[in-house]
Amino acid sequence: MTPSDTPGSPEDPHGRWSDLERPPLNAAALSRALVRPGGLWTGLEVVRATGSTNTDLVTRAGAGAPEGTVLIAEEQTAGRGRLDRTWTAPARSGLFFSVLLRPGAAGVPTERWGWLPLLAGVATAGALSRTAGVDTALKWPNDLLVTVGGEERKFGGILAERAGDAVVIGVGLNVTLRTAELPVPTAGSLALADAVSTDRDPLLRAVLRSIEQWYGEWRRFEGDPGPCGLQEAYAAGCATLGRRVRAELPGGGERVGEAVAVDGDGRLVLATEGGVQEPVSAGDIVHLRSVPRDG
Repeated sequence: MTPSDTPGSPEDPHGRWSDLERPPLNAAALSRALVRPGGLWTGLEVVRATGSTNTDLVTRAGAGAPEGTVLIAEEQTAGRGRLDRTWTAPARSGLFFSVLLRPGAAGVPTERWGWLPLLAGVATAGALSRTAGVDTALKWPNDLLVTVGGEERKFGGILAERAGDAVVIGVGLNVTLRTAELPVPTAGSLALADAVSTDRDPLLRAVLRSIEQWYGEWRRFEGDPGPCGLQEAYAAGCATLGRRVRAELPGGGERVGEAVAVDGDGRLVLATEGGVQEPVSAGDIVHLRSVPRDG
């Protein structure tokens, strides 16, 4: 599926070039750059619009799609974030894509698969810092932050879904969203963070190459986040650590404390006021204030 070249056509009533600052992705060039023998990425498709790339790729995984399948949408009409939240953005204003991985085939035990969304966060943040020239940070477990006007703002998120013996990782990034287009005032985008580049083609190539590199290392060590450097890299880029936070837990309760570590299972460790260190495996994290670190 590709946008029509004819303005006002039934397939694309606003025209392919209705917003000249938001050209479409070049699927052929992306495939030439990323899909190669012996590499992770085995197939790449760009669609004009879909409900959710994750939903589509979960279905394909069940039908036997190979590891390394990449599905990218210029627009998502039913994009999903964590906890069944919606993710909306204008067409061609961001990067909305999902990748299909089969870590079990490389001998990675299922108890380590929970590191995959954190791996995708490390890979994405690093690639965008280098390519867009914007300092990015990770908010546990899978939000990406930039600074806009001196304030931390979420500009991206990651959603991992199990699909039998596969895992589908979805990534959504606000690239050129303008202030008037933000879904909430606390959101951000690379453009609002004064990125040196908002060209989506090189940004996407950089992110997918970074995911490939990190996934290869993680898989080489059978998913152990320590020796492959993933645990250390995540901690180094995590803006949640060293902060006083409130963890809003699934089903109701909450915990308040200083976020002091990310453990070997990818859980956030909180030091509570009672002097107990308590790991949190899921939930919403609210940053309350910074805590100065020794040294």
